[in-house]
Amino acid sequence: MSAGNAAARRSTLPVDDSIFFKLVRVVNLTARPFSESIGKAHHLSLNEWRVLLVLANHPAGGGSEVAALTGLDKMTVSRAHRRACERRGRVVRKVDAGDRRRMLLRLSAAGERLYERIGVAGEGARAQASSAGSAPPTRSGWGACSIAWIDNLLRRRTAKRS
Repeated sequence: MSAGNAAARRSTLPVDDSIFFKLVRVVNLTARPFSESIGKAHHLSLNEWRVLLVLANHPAGGGSEVAALTGLDKMTVSRAHRRACERRGRVVRKVDAGDRRRMLLRLSAAGERLYERIGVAGEGARAQASSAGSAPPTRSGWGACSIAWIDNLLRRRTAKRS
């Protein structure tokens, strides 16, 4: 039996029609420009940026909270904050006074400055996409239904993790 016949007979996953695969693909394609420009310029991976973004909006959270808010696993969050953030002085840790086993994370002054610089660049890229007619959906725009669906999906998935 040839490899072509075996491939034709095996069951396949609906990659072309799967909304989940499409979401992953959109995230990857959307992240590519970040990695190629902003990430390289600031020696920052996408996961490291996600950690900085969450800590800028939820200061003094622990690794578990950052993992829950990003959707990343705890080990990935730990690596991201240690490898680039903490070593580069962008994130500081301190022991939680209420639970000495827990480490609290927050942006350092350097992390705050980087967040401000990259946030402005990100808004510029979003505005440029808008002017090109490919703006990301907003809660009040054409994608409100899609955003609500994604929010619902996130709530259901994060509830299962808790």
